[in-house]
Amino acid sequence: MPIMTTVVGSYPQPAWLVDHEVLIRKGVPRVRASEVWRVAPEHRAEAIEAATLSAIADQEAAGVDVITDGEIGRESYFNHFATALGGVDQERIGTGVNRVGRHSDVPLVNGPIERSAPVELGAARFLRAHTDRTTKVTVPGPFTLSQLAQNEYYRDQRALAMAYADAVRAELLDLQAVGIDVLQIDEPYLQANVEAARQFGVEVMSAALAGITATTVVHTCYGYAVYVSDKSAGYPFLAELSEVPADFISIETSQPGLAPEVLADLLPRGVVLGVLDLSTHEVETPERVADRIRGALEYVVPTALAVSPDCGMKFLPRSVARAKLEAMVAGAAIVRAELT
Repeated sequence: MPIMTTVVGSYPQPAWLVDHEVLIRKGVPRVRASEVWRVAPEHRAEAIEAATLSAIADQEAAGVDVITDGEIGRESYFNHFATALGGVDQERIGTGVNRVGRHSDVPLVNGPIERSAPVELGAARFLRAHTDRTTKVTVPGPFTLSQLAQNEYYRDQRALAMAYADAVRAELLDLQAVGIDVLQIDEPYLQANVEAARQFGVEVMSAALAGITATTVVHTCYGYAVYVSDKSAGYPFLAELSEVPADFISIETSQPGLAPEVLADLLPRGVVLGVLDLSTHEVETPERVADRIRGALEYVVPTALAVSPDCGMKFLPRSVARAKLEAMVAGAAIVRAELT
């Protein structure tokens, strides 16, 4: 179907499940952050399932075509996978540099990166069992994983990134095997560490996606709007993404105010177009969404275009997230009707 609608990955977690103030204050967790949870460990799995059902129901009620589990059981898009791998020190914490130049706690790699067991498979099975719609699961990409780790084992960051690519590919293959329709790798640090991205970013993303037959997406962005207010500089690493063997490239365009002609750089890849600005609680009108879609259609054919929020919706109030998704779906419906 032309102009499919989706979410990038995350959806708001209920306030009874996580402490939003603690979560925002910590920044995006790179290592485990158990203090964000408000539910005791012995009850957490059941609570996460209940909240996940709500996230699925919200997306279905809004009319979203391709849905996720909202990443409800994750402290961040990154740390749930990154800290589950072998080769990561379970006692010591490393230090890395975040996108604004400050030091952050990150995984410390002191051995070979190994994925001894699936990480997101349980959540994926739960999602697949509780919706009839097209499903998507996200995994942090190998380049971003390598940029947010202290490396005390591999000879250089490229070798570390290739090891992460093997782990990500193994995860994607297992997710594909249980019937997940769309598999996405999240690579925000392509834009933060451009020099390294140009050295080996395309290589490691291609390795992670090798052999995947499900629909694949690479998502790249400037970071969550709650932390990054100015996104006007444009994408320094964009045209290179046309070389990655993914079906779609997912980018944010609303908050940055990007002109639609930048999409020409991504051909022949399809585009997941960010049409919802998550820096504001203002709900877009369907017509505003439709205008953004019409602009994109000057460069992308309808069947190669999907729409989504700019980034993950994790930090929005749930009522705002629901309303924005409804506007997005309505705007896509307007343009679909015009096409027919």
